[in-house]
Amino acid sequence: MEPIKVLIVDDSAFMRTILKDLLTTNEHIQVIGSARNGADAIEQVKKLKPDVVTLDVEMPVMNGIDALERIMNEHPLPVIMLSSTTSEGTENTILAMQKGAFDFVTKPSGSISLDIHKVKDELIEKIIEAKQANITQLIFRRTQVNQTRTKRKPQVLPYSSKSKNKLILIGTSTGGPRALETVLTNVPKDIAAPILIVQHMPSGFTKSLANRLNAVCEIKVKEAIHGEIFKNGTAYIAPGGKHLRVRQVGYSLVSELTYDPPVRGHRPSVDTLFISAAELKNINKLAIILTGMGSDGSAGLEYLKNNNQDTYVIAESEKTAVINGMPKSAIKTGWVDEIADLDKIAIHITNFVNER
Repeated sequence: MEPIKVLIVDDSAFMRTILKDLLTTNEHIQVIGSARNGADAIEQVKKLKPDVVTLDVEMPVMNGIDALERIMNEHPLPVIMLSSTTSEGTENTILAMQKGAFDFVTKPSGSISLDIHKVKDELIEKIIEAKQANITQLIFRRTQVNQTRTKRKPQVLPYSSKSKNKLILIGTSTGGPRALETVLTNVPKDIAAPILIVQHMPSGFTKSLANRLNAVCEIKVKEAIHGEIFKNGTAYIAPGGKHLRVRQVGYSLVSELTYDPPVRGHRPSVDTLFISAAELKNINKLAIILTGMGSDGSAGLEYLKNNNQDTYVIAESEKTAVINGMPKSAIKTGWVDEIADLDKIAIHITNFVNER
């Protein structure tokens, strides 16, 4: 394949140099230029026309958030944010994801990370993934989210409910923060089911994601806490670095967080959540696979369907997924009941829960 042309944006000359050295060890990547701040980045994007940009969040003259907005409005392309793990850094990174960034990589030790080599493989992998991104779904248009709120209409959908107790399960990865915003902002606050979510993301970032979603959604959105009882009208996001399981205690559904080993490289794991849900009795489940790289969730779907045949499974369509890996893998299992565009998934959730 042709080399992936990458533009590096960082205010540190040291970081620009070492990032170039790291990336050019991969034969599929060609670093075609660098920029020292956001304003410079915008000019270099116009001039060099890269395939992918790595963009530092905190820079003088124009920061990464402002530069990202300009890039996505004027010359949309996949942008990977390089973020610190400070509280401000995590919040800015989540904001960047909502404004159209493809993904992010954390700097191991602050803005000038002498140990940046620790994330070399992760950064290279995400650059290669970024080349496959659905660019139209990366373009940030907040009005689209707001407009979909008026589109809830009763539909006859082929669910097979045998119980009034409902549970929504969602798994997602790359492109997930934006997809979750589109879905959750269109779920009514009185939804009579809890929503359990696994979003592949490091520790610290899931809390910022939950807080930001909570600020824009009618339902409550929070990071899950070990041992809490899941409540209707609330979405629970698995904390980064921990598996989320659901178990039945009497008539209640309770969260269980563990540091068990990663499952196929993921902790939290969608498979782990789905498999735990398969053990629940007298509860109808709607399992949803959204955008993401890889195949997490596919094994869990098979287990769910084999143990709970009336579980209804939806995969996001290739048309709207930023990365179609996880939905495509789920569809290949043969257990997906419906393929739906992202803006229709909240309708499915609402109607599934309201069906009696």
